[in-house]
Amino acid sequence: MSFANFEPRAHRFSDLIGHVIDTDLTELWMKGIKAVLSLLILTILIALTGGVVKTFLDIGLLLHAPVEIGLRQIIVDTLILLAVVEVFKTTLTYFSEGRVKVTFIVDTILVVMLTEIISLWFKDADHMKLLSLGAILLALGAIRVVAVRCSPAQGDGTGRGSSCGREEI
Repeated sequence: MSFANFEPRAHRFSDLIGHVIDTDLTELWMKGIKAVLSLLILTILIALTGGVVKTFLDIGLLLHAPVEIGLRQIIVDTLILLAVVEVFKTTLTYFSEGRVKVTFIVDTILVVMLTEIISLWFKDADHMKLLSLGAILLALGAIRVVAVRCSPAQGDGTGRGSSCGREEI
């Protein structure tokens, strides 16, 4: 191999290294995130389908157990499925918009907390535990109201609505 053949190869190699260094890896990371989120969405759909099948099978409790027990189980199962739907909605929003809305997260937590309160209510739980969960539920409700009122979608699109207590600078 002569020196003349080596120089173009070295030039191509340095061009390749320069191209790799100049490449913005953001696109690669976004593709990776979309791939992982696609798997997560598929997992949530499979779990949701399994939950619906289990809830349908719980209808059999109405034949073998007191109606109250069967209906309690169906109510709790349904509320849990609604929480999974909220998680699914949050995941889809992140997938499409690249961000998570606070209201979706709070909605998910509200549904889960309501499910927990109803489940504990059915089990005749301690009143202090129910009151503490109720207080958390009220706080989450307040957070949700504030999140909706101070949403960037309100007002001029900057999240600087007068209802948020922020002043223009």
